Amino acid sequence: MRLFDTHCHFDFDVFSDDFVSHLQLAHEQGVERIMIPSIGPSNWDKLLAMSAEHAGIYTALGMHPYFLSGDSFFCFADLKKQVDAHINHLQAIGECGLDAMVDVDHEIQRQVFNAQIALASDHQLPLILHSRKTHNEVLQLLKKHKFSFGGVLHGFSGSYQQAMQFVELGFYIGVGGVITYPRAQKTRKTVFDLPLENIVLETDAPDMPLMGYQGKPNHPAMLVHILSCLANLREMDEQTIAQITWENANQAFKICE
Repeated sequence: MRLFDTHCHFDFDVFSDDFVSHLQLAHEQGVERIMIPSIGPSNWDKLLAMSAEHAGIYTALGMHPYFLSGDSFFCFADLKKQVDAHINHLQAIGECGLDAMVDVDHEIQRQVFNAQIALASDHQLPLILHSRKTHNEVLQLLKKHKFSFGGVLHGFSGSYQQAMQFVELGFYIGVGGVITYPRAQKTRKTVFDLPLENIVLETDAPDMPLMGYQGKPNHPAMLVHILSCLANLREMDEQTIAQITWENANQAFKICE
C-alpha cells in the first residue's frame, strides 16, 4: 500500500529532534510521499533544503493567511524571486488562501492571495488552498483569475455542494482527521458522497489530531488511520482507496509515479 500525505508541516519544531526517525516511522506505515507546504518567508529555505535532501519529500512555496501582517504584501516580491529561482523543485504554490477566523486584516489576505493565484498561473503550478469560512470568496477569486491549474483544497470541512464547486475548477478535496470524529456529520457525509476520484488524503501534522489522540502532535504515520476511517465510511477495502488516492495526489501535483 502506497500513501501520499498531501499536507504535512513536517518542518515544524516538534519533528526536528530526530527528523530521520520520524520520516522512517511514516515510511513504515506506507507513507511514501509527503507534501510540505510553506507558511511564509520563515521556512522557504528550510523546505527547499528538505525536499532536496530526502526522496519522497515535496514542497510548495507560499504565504499562509494566518501568518500575514501589515507588510506581508511587500514580501511577495521575495516569494516571486524564490519561485523563479527554484521552479524546477516546486510542485505547487501554497499554502495560501483566506481565513475568516484569524485576526489578520482581510484586505491584506485578499491582496496576498490574489497575487499568489496570479503567480501560480504564470508558472502553471497548482495551488494548495486554505479556506476557513471563506469558500464562496475563494471560489469567486479563482474564477475571477480564470485559474485552470487545479491543486488541493486542504482540510476541507463543508457541504457536498461546496466541495463540488472546487472539484469543477480542477481541485482535489483534502480529507484528514476531521472524519475520525463522529460529531463531524456534515463533513463525513460529504466525504461519503464525493467521487473517490476527487479525494486526496492528508494529516496536517502536527495539527488536526485524530479522534482518540487529542492533545498529542499529529504525525504523517497517522495517515493510515485516516485511510481506515475513510474505508469504513465508504464500505470499501483500504487497498482500493489507497491506490486511487495515491494516483489522485500525484495527478494533483503533476508528479510522475
